[in-house]
Order: sequence, then structure tokens, then C-alpha cells
Amino acid sequence: MIDSGAAAHGNVLDRLHEWDVAAYRAVAATSTPLLDEPLRRLSNAANYSRISLVAALTLATVGGRRGRRAAVTGLTCVAVTSATVNIGAKLLTRRARPDREGHGVTKGRHVEMPDSTSFPSGHSAAAFAFATGVRHDWPGASAPLYVLASTVAYSRVHTGVHYPGDVVVGSAVGVGVASLTGRLVDRVRASCRR
Repeated sequence: MIDSGAAAHGNVLDRLHEWDVAAYRAVAATSTPLLDEPLRRLSNAANYSRISLVAALTLATVGGRRGRRAAVTGLTCVAVTSATVNIGAKLLTRRARPDREGHGVTKGRHVEMPDSTSFPSGHSAAAFAFATGVRHDWPGASAPLYVLASTVAYSRVHTGVHYPGDVVVGSAVGVGVASLTGRLVDRVRASCRR
């Protein structure tokens, strides 16, 4: 006999997956020739958090002491979030990457398909973690970083390597883990001043 709670849980997950696939197909079916190359390049530039590294260097260079603190907090948040997603969440979930050829994602959008599982999006998590870490020490500098993080997250769907749900959850994980990490960084800094 099937547990009714487990069946209901399965139905919810099935419906979420159907929505995710429908949204993915809608993105794939939308013709965006002017966006394809820039979003493909952005998605590749976000590999290994390179965009966050460049942003941190910029903050540290032009932002004085506040910029250096924000850069350190942002990169610390990226490191903790990346470990949480890539060592923890991705190993616990086994969601396969989308079949971009089967769903009609044009070749001009393609980036290299990662070997890791699809859920959650590590790129989205890291980008939002960096923005949230910067916000912790320098709120005014974080607004453009959130715009950039949102664009990176979307680029992962546009290029066909993630479902929308992967990037939504990845983004939320990035914000959540970075919020906790920022508090931890504050405690470490306070203990170092004693």
C-alpha cells in the first residue's frame, strides 16, 4: 500500500517538474539573437566565480577599507556557498541536466554542459552569495551585483544547462548561506579585535 503522504509529495514534485520543463521550453523557443552571444559569454565568464573575483578586486581597489571588507566578506560567502552546493546539495540530489537538443535550445546559445547534477545551480548560488556578502558590509555597492547575479542566473537557463527551478533554488541558497556566513564573519572579526 502506498502512503498517501508520499503520493501527495510525489504529485507535487511531478507538477513542479512539469512547470520547470514548460518554462525551460518557453525560454528555448523564444528567439533572442541579440542576447544569445552576450548571455553565452556571461555564463562562461561566471565559471569558477571569475566575475565575483573581478568584482572583489574592483571593490578592494576603489572602495578603500569598506571595499576591502566587502570584498573579503563576499568571497568568503562564495567559498562557503560553493562548498554547500557542490559538496552538499548536488551530491544529495541527482537531477539530470536538461536535454537542450530535445527541447530546441539553439546551438548559438550553448556553453559546455557541466558534468555535475543540475540541482541547484552553483553559478546562481555563488553569484547571489557574493552580492549578499557585499551587501553585508556595503549595501550601496550590492545593487548592481544583484542585477549581475540575476543575469548570470538567467544565463544558465538561456544557455540550456539548467532548469528555471535550479536557478531559483540556487539563488535562494546563495542568499541564505551568505546571510549566515556574513554573521559568522562578523563574529570572527570581533574576536580578532579582542
